[in-house]
Amino acid sequence: MDLHLHTPGSSDYENLEASYLDLLKQAEARGLDIIAFADHNTVAGYRQMQAEIDELELLEQRGRLTDEEKRRLTEYRRLLDKLLVLPGFEFTATFGFHIMGIFPPEKTVRELEHLLLDLKIPPDELDKGSSTVGATSDVLTAYRVINEAGGIVIAAHANSSNGVAMRGFPFGGQTKIAYTQDPNLHALEITDLDKRGRRTTAAFFSGIKPEYPRKMHCVQGSDAHRLLTDPKDPKNLGIGDRATQVLLDEVSFEALKAVFEGNDFARFKPHGPSRSKDQPMDFVLRAREEGPSIVQDFHESMTVRGGRLYAIIADVSAFANTNGGTLYVGVSKDPNKPPTGVDQPQAAVEKLRSEIGKRISPQLNVDLDVMDSAGKKILRILVPRGERPPYAVDDNKIYVRDEGDTGLAVRDEIVQLVQRRREGEPSPAAEPSAISSDGPSAPKTGVEIVEVEDRDGTNYYTLRDLRNGNVVNNVTQKSARRLWDYAIREFIKLPPDKSNLSIKWSGNIGVLTEQQRGNRKRWDLVQRQNDHIRYYYGVTEDGVHGAWKELVGVEE
Repeated sequence: MDLHLHTPGSSDYENLEASYLDLLKQAEARGLDIIAFADHNTVAGYRQMQAEIDELELLEQRGRLTDEEKRRLTEYRRLLDKLLVLPGFEFTATFGFHIMGIFPPEKTVRELEHLLLDLKIPPDELDKGSSTVGATSDVLTAYRVINEAGGIVIAAHANSSNGVAMRGFPFGGQTKIAYTQDPNLHALEITDLDKRGRRTTAAFFSGIKPEYPRKMHCVQGSDAHRLLTDPKDPKNLGIGDRATQVLLDEVSFEALKAVFEGNDFARFKPHGPSRSKDQPMDFVLRAREEGPSIVQDFHESMTVRGGRLYAIIADVSAFANTNGGTLYVGVSKDPNKPPTGVDQPQAAVEKLRSEIGKRISPQLNVDLDVMDSAGKKILRILVPRGERPPYAVDDNKIYVRDEGDTGLAVRDEIVQLVQRRREGEPSPAAEPSAISSDGPSAPKTGVEIVEVEDRDGTNYYTLRDLRNGNVVNNVTQKSARRLWDYAIREFIKLPPDKSNLSIKWSGNIGVLTEQQRGNRKRWDLVQRQNDHIRYYYGVTEDGVHGAWKELVGVEE
């Protein structure tokens, strides 16, 4: 599919001599099944194509078709039987951000024009197809209006110019979070979908960053303003030059929208000159290369012996209680280790479905399916962020996800889960003294030891989860989960005289230790604040921002 095509209805279209039949022919030649017309702030192009077809059909009814007109009508019918052509537009919101609205073929042009007027496109600009239309609706209003009208909402070229990821903007912060995490937004259109690694846009919006907990569907489109690639400028793309493959049950708008609204993120992959439809993409391997995180994990088997089945069920509970996530069964987290696979995968799916249904309460609807990786069958479990937390295993064991680990929730975390259910989706807990004149706000991952209390010879720690700001009281070294245990052990090692510590300072922030884990780094960081030093343990790259990035040498 290529959901971002311009037509002569856009004022900056380059092949003004091209007909709408030419557009459809080129889409067919590029092997596309679904296209969308997304002209700038107008549906004039789609209207003109429909008007041409209507006129030809009227002439046919009256028996007045010429041979050329008959040929054109026959060709239109053949192509429209083969291609799903969706109406839409590329709306220019406040500050120049571009948002695509894609609609079903049944949506009339008049309805779409009323929608554009509701979005404050001036009536005299409605047919011009210009990307510059003056003051219009803001981004979040556009998302909501398009979604409520039944459209698919896609942030156009989100990581590029006029994109909501705000590259090149001198501001961002909470605005960027709102523009890329809004529930009315279905997907981000990005220009690096075929790239791999932690620096890509898709990796950034994979759900592992604290400020961006919603994993986003990412697609690519050509943004073609011409039929063919410009020979003088290869970056000026033609139809289908940057397309997306999507796995659908059927070629329809309804099936496409269902995928955008779902939480299966292995339905999209890049399609271009170097890829054929039959060229497989190993989504399991790509997940393993990313490694365990707060939103994904791996299990080599699901045997009852050794507690492996229980570990899977505990992970399902933890994901539901945290941000949701994906589990892969039949494969190690080590991408260099061959997959073991799962024997009798369909029977394994039914067993897991039954065990999850019986052992997790309240009822949790997960999706289970089978994927291929290196010739092996791998089970995949898609776990949503639960709407009725806390989710318990065997009625009384409540698990949460802590970065790449699962552990039993402690009292304060259970209280927070209950509050989440009662209050819907509360804003993250406030972090006292997080921001001051003494430097940047705290890192966004890791843990801070806030306070220590000795009770009859046992130390009880108060910890702050830096990901969400939640404070957990009464943690002992015996009850601490992996990251907490690490923080407590490192905290105990600190000498009474902190002036003897070897700290790499930069102003009021510093690095206490740096560790390399595979291809990832982790830091223990410090910050002078209000005449005392705060210690942040186990901070990952996803948690450093602003001055912290410069301190540890991570590129923006």
